[in-house]
Amino acid sequence: MKLFTAGFMGIALLSSLSFTNKKANNSEVKTHNSLHKADTLQYPSETHLQNVQQLTFGGDNAEAYFSFDGKWIIFQRTKPDEGVLCDQIFIGKVPKQGEKFDYKMVSTGKGRTTCGAFLKDGKHIIYASTHLGADTCPPVPDRKKYGNKYIWPLYDSYDIFMADLNGKIVKQLTASKGYDAEATISPDGKQMLYTSDKDGDIDLYMMDLKTGKEKRITNTIGYDGGAWFSPDGKKIIWRASRPKTETEIKEYKELLAENLVAPTNMEVFVANVDGSNTMQVTKFGQANWAPYFMPDSKRIIFASNHEYKRGFPFNLYTMNGDGSGLKKISHDNGFDAFPMFSPNGKKLIFCSNRNNGGTRDTNVFIADWVD
Repeated sequence: MKLFTAGFMGIALLSSLSFTNKKANNSEVKTHNSLHKADTLQYPSETHLQNVQQLTFGGDNAEAYFSFDGKWIIFQRTKPDEGVLCDQIFIGKVPKQGEKFDYKMVSTGKGRTTCGAFLKDGKHIIYASTHLGADTCPPVPDRKKYGNKYIWPLYDSYDIFMADLNGKIVKQLTASKGYDAEATISPDGKQMLYTSDKDGDIDLYMMDLKTGKEKRITNTIGYDGGAWFSPDGKKIIWRASRPKTETEIKEYKELLAENLVAPTNMEVFVANVDGSNTMQVTKFGQANWAPYFMPDSKRIIFASNHEYKRGFPFNLYTMNGDGSGLKKISHDNGFDAFPMFSPNGKKLIFCSNRNNGGTRDTNVFIADWVD
């Protein structure tokens, strides 16, 4: 969801994945019927990626996205030993190859934040935060009460805020009693697409940033979230769960009544920007999520664990907009997700557990894209 940094790592963990079992210092593990090094920036089979550079080192870093001019990156970070007890929003300039990535916190440092994005003016950002509800990090659900299922909390104190690049909040964009988060901005900078449960289900909404007027985009039962616009502004793409059976619907509604959702079965959907002509693109089962349009506004890239019934790894895949032409892009044996192309289509940013020294750290990586 765009909720916890590398949230889907939890699915893998609950499937008995132990990242601490990886041996550091270039030890090797056997996976995908071949030998891969546990600590590496790039695997030989990742032919679409060149000049892979690690930008963050340590902690839980995720949802790293470019500014409209491609010069800045916004991301969320948890690092308890640095006093960042739960996700806060950071920004930094895209470094040149080999240079250090410097960044600073631009959220309040209170509550939990998620889903940062730049506005088109390059002077402001948006993000969701719980800080109006409490200065402290909101509680994490006790999964033992739900049969140890992997669940996400939909904190009803999440609202979306606009701030300048120094962190000063200049406007509160949502104020409903409920979960408002996962916001992205249209290519023309005029519309905000976000997720909310304010009308009783978890749906997508489109807001005119100038007038505040909005429209509900989805109306089918299930979680709809993590939405993005296509580069040409004509389509949207998102992930969604679609409970079908009476049992699935009952469980979904019971969790939603407790401000929770179980995101283990999701597929990628696309539609026209007004929500019409909705089409399910993936039909793999398991968790297909973090989708993004490729620069041509036709093909897509997304994260998935569909190859592995145990629930991991998560890797990046591309496919055509009609669901054909599936191609595997990344090959880490833990977690690759949150892909986004730079505005000029030349670079790909993503988050991964690779090269983490055998820890559970998730870091931000950037690479040149070779089509």
